[in-house]
Amino acid sequence: MDRSAADMTDVERRSFGHVLRDGLAGLNAVQAARCLVAVTALLLVLVTLDPFPDLRSPDAATAVGGRMALTYVSFGLLAAVAVLLAAATDGLSLKTLVTPLHLCLVGWLLINIAFSESRGVSLQRFVLAASVTSLAVLLPLLPPTQRSFNLCLGGAALALLALCYLGVFLAPQYSIHTALDITEPQLAGDWRGSFGHKNVASPVMTILVYVGIYLCAVGSFVMGPAIAMLAGIFLIFTGGKTSSVLCLAIYALASLVYVTRSLWLKRIICFVPLIVMNLLTVGSVLSSALGAMTRLLPLDPTFTGRSAIWEFALAAVAEKPIIGHGYAAFWDDVTERQTAQGAEWATTAAHSHNSYLDLAVTIGLPGLLLVILVFVLAPLGNFQSAQAHNRSSALAKLFLTVWLFGLYYGVTETFLLERQSPIWFVFVLAVAGLHFLARFQCVGQVGPEH
Repeated sequence: MDRSAADMTDVERRSFGHVLRDGLAGLNAVQAARCLVAVTALLLVLVTLDPFPDLRSPDAATAVGGRMALTYVSFGLLAAVAVLLAAATDGLSLKTLVTPLHLCLVGWLLINIAFSESRGVSLQRFVLAASVTSLAVLLPLLPPTQRSFNLCLGGAALALLALCYLGVFLAPQYSIHTALDITEPQLAGDWRGSFGHKNVASPVMTILVYVGIYLCAVGSFVMGPAIAMLAGIFLIFTGGKTSSVLCLAIYALASLVYVTRSLWLKRIICFVPLIVMNLLTVGSVLSSALGAMTRLLPLDPTFTGRSAIWEFALAAVAEKPIIGHGYAAFWDDVTERQTAQGAEWATTAAHSHNSYLDLAVTIGLPGLLLVILVFVLAPLGNFQSAQAHNRSSALAKLFLTVWLFGLYYGVTETFLLERQSPIWFVFVLAVAGLHFLARFQCVGQVGPEH
């Protein structure tokens, strides 16, 4: 089933239809079903059941909420099918997920939900988060070979990009922010594609740039460049400054980590800038010295007044530092809470604009610590192990890059444990991918790799 690097290059130079046909040739019905579930999961998360929302309508949020029941059912059924398919052939891989640390995180989330200020809301949203997260964890196991995984990933990326570009050119009022938007009319002209906001479109496009680069590295000289170029252009037109800056910076950081041998040096490269960024943002409202340093910088790390939101969120952490206010239940109704004089608008925020701070608010400091252990510290060790065993190095680098992007994106936006967020889904996929690569060799590993 495996082909040489030269053979792979010849195949990938032909049309995507030929690549898809050749890549899926020889798959039996069960294997084809696994690929179908993988692509469906990707498209369900990225496109959603409500693409191109009309932001000019005051009923836009209500319309989305009305489809939540279908969303729960869709993700739940798809997750159940994925579990059955993975359990049939990948029982050993699934067993590696049952660790004391993972069990502690799940156990803490259940305890947090039991003591939530809105227990029903927390439980309901946790069910959706569990379904989405399960799908993301299992997705690397579903395609039977690395080649079929590449085709699933590339096919879903091209489908999303085609949908977004068609929206921009054929229905711009539904895919580009306008001055008639009910909220944030100042974003007029920024592309959002099929997404509800440019701040969702821009990080997704950044991740697709990484996917395109990865496909180029494994010999896909048609699909890879097409995805990277189309996603890169779309990213520019979203006007997403954070994602645009992080896009190349994170890839450079991942490349540096990739060529560094020492695990301790890897940790320094990955985490020191991350800690500094958190100190210059959230830390600036905790320490007057850090605040003074922040004001000396040539840019505004508070992103135009987010410091008021961070102060409000930090006060909420101080109220319940251990158990937290409840998973995904704090920001629904905070208008009655006390906040600093002159910064009352902070109570209208949808989240704290910092993933780590938001977790401290909702699931408490112990929950934040467990998330850091599972999703921040462990993946780098898994990458080191995968690299030491020379397991699918190009794929490992893709997962490393997406994981790093998530860590740094989380400094200014909230996405960790964020239910059906596409950023959370792809982030978990990368973390799970590193977990499995550290323990198993990919079937049908392709080349060349760089």
